[in-house]
Amino acid sequence: MTARRITANLPSELLEQAMKATGRGITETLVEGLERLRRADAYRKAMILKGKVRLAVDLDTSRERRRR
Repeated sequence: MTARRITANLPSELLEQAMKATGRGITETLVEGLERLRRADAYRKAMILKGKVRLAVDLDTSRERRRR
């Protein structure tokens, strides 16, 4: 993954609280926050599809079990 250097004006108290919560530095805290936003968006999109996607899965085959 490539990196981008940015300049941002962030609320000091919010940044300090976030860094305390993660126990990491500024960059690591911001990366974790962005990853959480990405996952939340993916979850939201998946929930929109809930009940709309039809799957035909043989559980025994997918679990590599022999039938008795």
